[in-house]
Amino acid sequence: MAKKDLNIGLVGYGFMGRTHSNAFLQAPRFFDLPYKPVLKAVCARNADRVKGFAENWGYQSIETDWRALIQRSDIDLIDIASPNDTHAEIAIAAAKAGKMVMCEKPLGRTVVEAREMVAAMDASKSPNMVWYNYRRVPALVLLKELLDEGRFGRIFHYRSQFLQDWTISQDLPQGGEGLWRLDSSVAGSGVTGDLLAHNIDMALWLNGAIHEVSAMTETFIKERKHSITGKMEPVGIDDASSFIGRFQNGSMALFEATRYARGHKALFTLEINGEKASARWDLHDLHRLEFFDHRDESRLRGWKSIHITDGDHPYMKQWWVPGLQIGYEHTFIHQVADFLQGIGQGREVAPTFRDGLAVDYVTDAVLKSAKTRQWETTGI
Repeated sequence: MAKKDLNIGLVGYGFMGRTHSNAFLQAPRFFDLPYKPVLKAVCARNADRVKGFAENWGYQSIETDWRALIQRSDIDLIDIASPNDTHAEIAIAAAKAGKMVMCEKPLGRTVVEAREMVAAMDASKSPNMVWYNYRRVPALVLLKELLDEGRFGRIFHYRSQFLQDWTISQDLPQGGEGLWRLDSSVAGSGVTGDLLAHNIDMALWLNGAIHEVSAMTETFIKERKHSITGKMEPVGIDDASSFIGRFQNGSMALFEATRYARGHKALFTLEINGEKASARWDLHDLHRLEFFDHRDESRLRGWKSIHITDGDHPYMKQWWVPGLQIGYEHTFIHQVADFLQGIGQGREVAPTFRDGLAVDYVTDAVLKSAKTRQWETTGI
C-alpha cells in the first residue's frame, strides 16, 4: 500500500538538525510506517549554509524565516532543532497554525515557557513530542520493561551522571553559533538544562515523579569573552550541577552533571537498586544492560552483562543479525518510527510536551534550590 506523505519543515541545521534529518530518512526504510516523511523544507538564517544543508540531506526547499515556514500549507510537521531561546516562540506559533511539532530538549528555558508551549499544543490538539532520544536505547527500553514487570520489587536508590569536559579552557568564548550553550540568555541554564535534563527525563520515565530536591551548582569560570560583542561578560550558566532528592515512590535520588570532568566526553550512566534486583547502564556501552537478580541460585548469583542485539530485544528485529550492535543515531530513528506509528493509530507517544514540562519543573527546582540552599518541591 502507498504510504501517505508527511511533509517535514526543519528549523535549524546544526548537530541536532543532522540527527533528525537522518532519522526521518531512515525510519521508513527499517520500519513499516503509516507515513513517509518527506523533507520538504529546512529553515535557518544563513541562506548559503542552509542551501548547502538542504542539498546534502535532500530537502526540497529552504526558508530563512521560520514564520514563513510555519505559514506554508505544504508543511505538516515543524521540527525544532534550533537554540533553546527559540523553542517557545516557534512551537507556540506552529501549534496555532495547526502543525504537528517535534522539539529538541529542553522543552522551554523555564517552566513558564514550557507551560505556554503545552497550553498551545493542548489547544491545537496536534501530535507533539520532545526529542529525549535516550528513551529509545534498546537496553533502556528493556530495563523499563523489567521494572514494569515488577522484577525489582521496591526501589531504594536511583543514581545518574552525565559528565563532559569540553568547556574547561578559560579561553573558550561564550555565545554565538556553536557556543550558545554557554550564554544563559540563549540556553536558559548550563548543564542543568542541557545534560541533567536527559538524566531527569530518564528517571521520570523509569522510576516516576521526583518530589523534592536539594541542589548545588557551580560556575567555575566567572567571565568569558562573548563571541558577538567581543567583550568580557559575566557567565550566567552553571558549569556543574548536582542534587539529591526523593521520588514519590520513596526511593532516593542522586544526580550529577558537569562539563568539567577531564577525560569524559559524554559519560551518561544510571543505576537502580531495588529490593530484588539492580541494574546499571553506560552510554559508552549503550548496547549492554548490567543486571543483578538476588533470586538467582546463590552459587551462581552475580552481575550479568546482557548484550542487547537479539530479535526479542526492543527494536532489534528491525536491524541486523544477533551480535551486531547499533548506535546513537538509531535512537532518533526509533523515536521517529514510534511517533509516526502513534499518529497512524491516533494516540500520544511519549515524551510529549507534557513530559518535557515535567522535566522543566525538576530543573527549575534544582536551580532554585542551588540559590536558596534549601529543599525545594518540584510541583509534579
